[in-house]
Amino acid sequence: MSDQKETKKSTAGTVKKGVESAPAKAVLKGGGGISRRTAYIILILAASFAILVWRQYGLPDVSPGRVTNVTSTGKPKIGGAFTLVDQNGKTVTQADFKGRYMLIYFGYTFCPDVCPTSLSTIASALDMIGDEAANVIPIFITVDPERDTPEQMKMYVSYFSPKMVGLTGSVAQVSAAAEAYKAYFAKAGDADGAADEYLMDHSSITYLMGPDGEFVSHFSHGVEAEEMAKRLRELL
Repeated sequence: MSDQKETKKSTAGTVKKGVESAPAKAVLKGGGGISRRTAYIILILAASFAILVWRQYGLPDVSPGRVTNVTSTGKPKIGGAFTLVDQNGKTVTQADFKGRYMLIYFGYTFCPDVCPTSLSTIASALDMIGDEAANVIPIFITVDPERDTPEQMKMYVSYFSPKMVGLTGSVAQVSAAAEAYKAYFAKAGDADGAADEYLMDHSSITYLMGPDGEFVSHFSHGVEAEEMAKRLRELL
């Protein structure tokens, strides 16, 4: 009797073990199921592939040296109305220059190097385009009206071109013009020095304005006269 019970227990245990091991055998033999580890690996690979695709096609290429095209939604708000005084002491506004292109530069006559370089570039570019230069007015607007009187401006611009117009005015008038053109300037002198001995920090950009007074383009400091002349020929 005891032997029969032992035989039944042994048989039951064998059947139970066989039932539990069937799914595992099916997986190992390719019976249609997958293990959790395999499913996890598949999910990781799928996610990695999705990220690679997104990085390749979803992000702009910002590699060093690569030029990315940007679509503009409109012209920048540069330029506008101004009232200033020319080198002959005459009050002028932007309307006095309407009908011709303008090359406008903000600087000051006591500028040690940047301004002379930029104004010389403008003068050279106009010489390069010959008779077409009659359709372009070079304009030098001071950011130092306290020292740059009309007389000072007249003497200074004559060094560069007889066609160049020098504009000054009150501090308020000059500040308004600079603000319209987004031109930066600030006094940067030695507080212990003489009242009239100081330098001016200022942006160095040449603005190209159209015959209608609207902004066309700009030239950064260091541009070659040939490049400026080429751009002017394209427009004239």
